[in-house]
Amino acid sequence: MTKHILFGLLSATVLLASCTQKPATHPTDEPFRSVYHHSPAANWMNDPNGMFYDEANGVWHLYYQHNPFGTTWGPMHWGHATSTDLLTWEEHPIVLYPDSIGTIFSGSAVIDKKNTAGFGENAIVAIFTQSERIGQHQSIAYSTDGGYTFTKYEGNPVLMGDIADFRDPKVFWDEQSNQWTMALACQQEIRFYGSPNLKDWTYLSSFGKDLGAHGGVWECPELIKLKMTNDQMVNKFVLLVSINPGGPFGGSATQYFVGDWDGKTFTPAPQGEGREGASKWLDYGKDNYSTFTFHNSPDGRLVAIGWMSNWQYAEVVPTVAFRSQNTIARDLFLFTDDEGEFRLGSVPSPESLALRGEETKYLPDAGIVELTLDGSQDALITLSNDKGEKVVMNLDVHRRTFSMDRTASGDCSFSHDFAARTVAPLFIKRDTYKVLLFIDHCSIEAFDAEGAWSMTNLVFPSEPYNHLDVQGGEAKIYTIR
Repeated sequence: MTKHILFGLLSATVLLASCTQKPATHPTDEPFRSVYHHSPAANWMNDPNGMFYDEANGVWHLYYQHNPFGTTWGPMHWGHATSTDLLTWEEHPIVLYPDSIGTIFSGSAVIDKKNTAGFGENAIVAIFTQSERIGQHQSIAYSTDGGYTFTKYEGNPVLMGDIADFRDPKVFWDEQSNQWTMALACQQEIRFYGSPNLKDWTYLSSFGKDLGAHGGVWECPELIKLKMTNDQMVNKFVLLVSINPGGPFGGSATQYFVGDWDGKTFTPAPQGEGREGASKWLDYGKDNYSTFTFHNSPDGRLVAIGWMSNWQYAEVVPTVAFRSQNTIARDLFLFTDDEGEFRLGSVPSPESLALRGEETKYLPDAGIVELTLDGSQDALITLSNDKGEKVVMNLDVHRRTFSMDRTASGDCSFSHDFAARTVAPLFIKRDTYKVLLFIDHCSIEAFDAEGAWSMTNLVFPSEPYNHLDVQGGEAKIYTIR
């Protein structure tokens, strides 16, 4: 979750009655509606929630923080969309509504294959924060129709909060301790809880003091296990932690920690000389927040999606009927950089790469650009339109950085925090750098093609960028299928 205002339930009866209002539809001429990114049909969206993959039917389920009554943050519900390809999304009715316990903040969902909770074998169990005026608590709901409708557990809440910020449960089955494990954001630390049945939770440990960035409240944690092959197989855990504010370029961002998990305690791995306590960032743009992975992804993959915005200006970006959208799907993996440091890599998922259509000489308003840049010299990449609006990217081989400057990208007037230049370390020195640009109506996602870094930034040009200039390399432009 993410908004620091607690939504007080003035009257549960009034609030529930208001939920019968019909959300507005979106206009067909909305200029910033994305071609291949998920966005709500109308109104407000923030954190992705409860994502899971239904392997029997080949369906990806995405829930999300949703205000069905306006385009700014408000009484939170769980919206719902599904996809068979992670590119085209079908909207479904809201699955979780506020009740007398509180509004429905962020959380996760699992497939209870062993029927530990007693709701039925393979029941989908959602674990989420309910927020009210006097506090935040964790509740559960279950689905026996594959995730399309949910019934709230009559014994809610299952975990009572003892502090003001006590939210965003991410749950997984831990083979080491043979129980469910919950990572929970608690102000500026992460607490871990264990349960045999998703109903009864026991405190295990806490993590975070004096580690990482602490410029704002910690949110949306997730503990994931990764395998990496070098000379030998290495198993590590990565703890994702979103923070707002405190990101590297202002506002919200997602940091991570690499370490070990013993079934009770997360211990961060030693860092390189002079780096003790340094922050590591999942993405080096301003607009990738509250990133989560899908539960039960096929073939052991870690498929992630993030909310493509920043709390500095999320409620005032110049879209009309909706706010906001999500990133493309990305696969996460572990690697070591040139200094032997563990890093979390991110590449476009195969489903996202399947967007690439025919090669073209002209820059479409939504397309993919593949850059091949000479590692012996600096490179300058400029996207622009006939109005003179532009996004300038620079590969600096001496500083070993890739940057994106959107200060002249188009409309920046809605927030003094929007115009910015973001910078990513290259992490691995190469003779040739390949960079992928995913361009949509209001966003640019840049990736090191081998996953060493990623950068996600919104842009709002008055007309699409139709010129591409590359100095220090060459480009191939592809249409979108």
